[in-house]
Amino acid sequence: MLEVIYEDAQYVAIHKPNGLLVHRTRIAEEKKEFALQLLRDQLGYHLYTVHRLDRGTSGVLLFAKSPEAAACMVKAFDERQVEKTYYAIVRGYTATAETIDSPIRPDKDHQHKAPQEAVTHYERLATVELPEPVGRYATARYSLVKVKPETGRMHQIRKHFAHIRHYIVGDKRHGDWRHNQMFREKLDSPYMLLHSAELRFLHPYTQQPVTIKTAMPENMQRLCRQFNWTEALTEHF
Repeated sequence: MLEVIYEDAQYVAIHKPNGLLVHRTRIAEEKKEFALQLLRDQLGYHLYTVHRLDRGTSGVLLFAKSPEAAACMVKAFDERQVEKTYYAIVRGYTATAETIDSPIRPDKDHQHKAPQEAVTHYERLATVELPEPVGRYATARYSLVKVKPETGRMHQIRKHFAHIRHYIVGDKRHGDWRHNQMFREKLDSPYMLLHSAELRFLHPYTQQPVTIKTAMPENMQRLCRQFNWTEALTEHF
């Protein structure tokens, strides 16, 4: 059963767990379960996607109950009227706060397309230094960051943190395999540590502000407790 965290006459939102695809895709034909189909079967009616989360990302995933409601929200996302908040654990000590303004190249299948404008804002909430040698260093440093993407390009947050060399831990495609391996083997954490915590938007039908929140998955919460980041999180979450 998927956890429904918001529902009204036009929309329904779930907490998407790590590892679940939003819908059927050519690049993951071996997968049998998808959030769209699972939720449709669970609720008993058709649903329509309005945005997406990467397979490895957990958090707020919104669906529409009609094509018209979907079109309204797709427009809102496209016009940057939806405020998105993510949390991530990344390699190294980041800047206190920064805006990453760097165009993103489309993935391999769309190499003929020009790079797209992409802007991501973040602030650092906490840091930790672990007595674990990774690569040529005797210890390993990590930051907890609060991320607000202004645009919504594919893999934007992952690519932007790779661009500034503060790779998201657990990101197999754009991350650093040595840190991923250390988290997997020493900290029992095989997941990508990127969580979509909150969506805020003006409801297209009621014109009322809507805020949809969901807590970090247990694995990420456990790491935050282990790194003594709980206080930093309660101030911001």
